[in-house]
Amino acid sequence: MLIDLTDRVVIVTGAGRGIGAALAERFALEGARVIGIDILEEDLKQVGQAITTAGAKWEALTVDVTQAAQITAATKAVAERYGRIDVLVNNAGVGADKPLDELTESEWDRCFNVNLKGLWLMSRSVMPIMKRQNAGRIINAASFAAIVPMAGVGAYAAAKAGVVQLTRALAGELGPWNITVNAYAPGMVPTDINHFTERSQEEQDRLLDMLTLRRWGAKEEVADLVCFLASDRAGYITGTVIDVSGGKLATQVPSAPYARRAAAA
Repeated sequence: MLIDLTDRVVIVTGAGRGIGAALAERFALEGARVIGIDILEEDLKQVGQAITTAGAKWEALTVDVTQAAQITAATKAVAERYGRIDVLVNNAGVGADKPLDELTESEWDRCFNVNLKGLWLMSRSVMPIMKRQNAGRIINAASFAAIVPMAGVGAYAAAKAGVVQLTRALAGELGPWNITVNAYAPGMVPTDINHFTERSQEEQDRLLDMLTLRRWGAKEEVADLVCFLASDRAGYITGTVIDVSGGKLATQVPSAPYARRAAAA
């Protein structure tokens, strides 16, 4: 099955590092015209260097996704330059790793402003453009925490649960214009937010024992899914959240089959 994204105009937020950088690179290598958005200009430069070295198309815009005026200016510039916006990937996100009774109001606000409000502001800014085209894809970063929250990251889980419901609401409102809206929910994919691979071996083993596929996820595997959702091949998929977690908690004790296999060997 050929997924053709040649010359699609794709905006990726949070493109400066982690999964966002992997998404930007994959879209560019698939032939899309990628506009990477991030608040960290230096990170964008590093990602852009890797993309342009590979001979792909790339443009960077330094934008704070919590600021409506910056977003409006950025999407207007993209639309004027390319004449359209085909795909918006709302990937920008931040963590809030504290028990809820220790979290400050400003930490709560930042978590919701980046993870949820920023997604709404970005989506709102491209909706008139996509409606005029009668086509578009909006793809949102949820999290496995939106499905099963973890103690100590309650604000993050609540914000990502909001992403899930906002995804469904947007899908319902934008369906008449042939605009699909979906979300992806990564599980244990090591990033600068979760620091999975920097933890003690004991803690890593405990976390990996929760997975049906007992390994860390790769950022590129998330990119595979997102590129599919952005393509014409996913034209009848909307309003859904796809779990990319290696079967985290798919069964009650996913480590048990590994123990049986080891014993049999």
